Amino acid sequence: MLAAEIVFWLSAGLLVYTHLGYPLVLAALARLGSRRPTPTPTGPDPRVSLIVAANDEEDVIAAKVANARALDYPEELLEVIVASDGSTDRTVELATVAGADIVLDLERSGKIAAQNAGAECATGEVLAFSDANATWAPNALRELLAAFADDSVAYVCGQVRFSDQGGSNQEGAYWRYEMVIRGLESSLGGVTGGNGAIYAVRAADYLPLHGAASHDLSFPFMLAKRGRRAVYAPGASAEEKMVATTEGEFARKRRMMRGIFDEVVRDGMLSPRGYRPIYAFEIASHRALRYASPLLHFAALSANLVLVGESPVYVATLAVQAGLLIAAALAGTIPLRPLRLARYYVLVTASIAAGLWDRIRLGTPGAWEKAEGTR
Repeated sequence: MLAAEIVFWLSAGLLVYTHLGYPLVLAALARLGSRRPTPTPTGPDPRVSLIVAANDEEDVIAAKVANARALDYPEELLEVIVASDGSTDRTVELATVAGADIVLDLERSGKIAAQNAGAECATGEVLAFSDANATWAPNALRELLAAFADDSVAYVCGQVRFSDQGGSNQEGAYWRYEMVIRGLESSLGGVTGGNGAIYAVRAADYLPLHGAASHDLSFPFMLAKRGRRAVYAPGASAEEKMVATTEGEFARKRRMMRGIFDEVVRDGMLSPRGYRPIYAFEIASHRALRYASPLLHFAALSANLVLVGESPVYVATLAVQAGLLIAAALAGTIPLRPLRLARYYVLVTASIAAGLWDRIRLGTPGAWEKAEGTR
């Protein structure tokens, strides 16, 4: 029974720590530590290339180009590049008519390949990236660029807000929680992840990645290993449509998680070599433990079932775990917010295990797939 107790309390403790304890520790460290002063941008505005990877985006690509042209930035210093990844609709035509400076009509090779192609032909000192369905605030680009006044900063991600389509998905609540963590990480070792809607990297620091990787996860840790910083600029905001249902979010994250194995293990995210101690702590707390959550939940539940007859404490802890699963199941028929949050948590946690299973069965993911209902 001692072994079961160790497994239960260790697994449960790590789960509580990564979801609740870690943000509190970050907040304490940020309060105790000295914050890096924010330099004021000086000198002329840099030339920027805004790269949009697109696959069959005829419904939104013209609006995206128009949104880029409406940014508060000198038109002569902003190069808009649309990299069409094997689009079979009118994406290329409409991007050209809308006024993109460069439109690449590429064969279907995946999002990263399209972004690499866009970066290769870009002329900007800074490369900004956005999803085709993301709408940037007028000042978003300037807010991103302000962070580059610090010479140590190589990558900057902005804040994405999701427009609610009235469905069951609770991704918006998750991202509000994530943005708090991201702000705290940024003030310490640097962010451990970004988002595809709004971010920028110095052209000199751009890393051509393999097809299974993503800028969101790979750039922050790879640049950290090179002595560079990845930060969060909350004033740089963009808006995207949210997948309507939690089930749709599960499918989206399952596809994403299929490539996580390559980034986490093969590309060296978990190796502390090259990290500063504070960044290694962030990676372990925010990434490693999050991706281990399905295993930790399984271990905690299995050990709890073995221990349930030993003490009323284990009856209570089993009731908590069963209550979470029951709440998630009831959310399909009772549309209450707490139940929907429980369902979101259970399905998103399960998506990590499902994505790893897909990676084992099907290998490295190929071409990207857009989530339904976000266009």
